[in-house]
Amino acid sequence: MPSEIRIKRIQDQIKQVLIEILDGKVNDPRLEQVYITDVTIDRELDFANIYVSALGGADQAQEILDALQKASGFIRYNLSQVVKLRVMPKLRFYWDDTPERAERIEALLEIIRQERESSGEPLNESEDNDDISD
Repeated sequence: MPSEIRIKRIQDQIKQVLIEILDGKVNDPRLEQVYITDVTIDRELDFANIYVSALGGADQAQEILDALQKASGFIRYNLSQVVKLRVMPKLRFYWDDTPERAERIEALLEIIRQERESSGEPLNESEDNDDISD
């Protein structure tokens, strides 16, 4: 079994090559706005879990995952040409909703800020920072 450091290097390399493949070699219009958020590989190097998101949001998630699954053979072949492993892991694609959740949290925080401003409540964000430095 490879070490943790080797697995991390393989994950990083696969992520970088996947970005290049999706950007330049895959001609499916459904995958134009897709970006790779993370890649994880199991210890035996059997499976690579690829987490994706898109600028269009979760509305297109299933369509994008279907397109990626359809192109997985092509993607895996192109990966194997660059990432030199004895056996290329099988690719599994998952939707990563972290960007949407982060955007939702930001929107909620902005609503809270606006409500505080309109009610005249002071916005003293430095109180949290003072507690940390003590």
